[in-house]
Amino acid sequence: MQPLGPDLAHTHPRPVHWLATAAALAAVVAGAAVLQPSDAKATTDTSTAAAPGTGAPVVKAPDPTAAHYPVDCGPAKLDVTDRASGDLDGDGRPETVAVVRCHSATGTPPSGMYVLAQPDGRKADGGQAGQGAGRGRPRVVATFLDPKEQMSVKDFALRGTKVSATLLGYSSEQVPRCCPDLQRKVNWQWKDGRFALTALPAPGSV
Repeated sequence: MQPLGPDLAHTHPRPVHWLATAAALAAVVAGAAVLQPSDAKATTDTSTAAAPGTGAPVVKAPDPTAAHYPVDCGPAKLDVTDRASGDLDGDGRPETVAVVRCHSATGTPPSGMYVLAQPDGRKADGGQAGQGAGRGRPRVVATFLDPKEQMSVKDFALRGTKVSATLLGYSSEQVPRCCPDLQRKVNWQWKDGRFALTALPAPGSV
């Protein structure tokens, strides 16, 4: 995987090169795939899905506003800033990819990006029992981006089975939190039983 750009590093809470961050994200995604129930696969841009000609009931995509995410916003509320639904892994059941962040009137709080599946009656949410896992709520079955990585998201899209986004970050703590000065385009796609992360070439790279 290529680095996320020349001299791309941020220092919150410690200096982290974007190459290492991309590798960490890949590890998180791989781990999330392991945590999924064996029957939970991830979803084109449709909010419902059913096997054609089977007469099976239409399955609604998970509602991202009803899920509990592993994000601590303190007294602030959690905003769902973007969403898309579709059958990412071809199992005929839609999932939802949600981009979330803590509400703030100033600055740009870091974003989280999660894949949601419908509840199955078991405590799931990546094993986080206290995060609202259980009956009746969508399950968090994969983490694409953890807010701890201190990145934000733009150009989020789901096309077919590919999730794409541009990750924004900061070259130093002196850069105002409103104005990230680093960016890298990335894709996630279901492959060999897990979500594979691909970082596109950095701007200006050969």
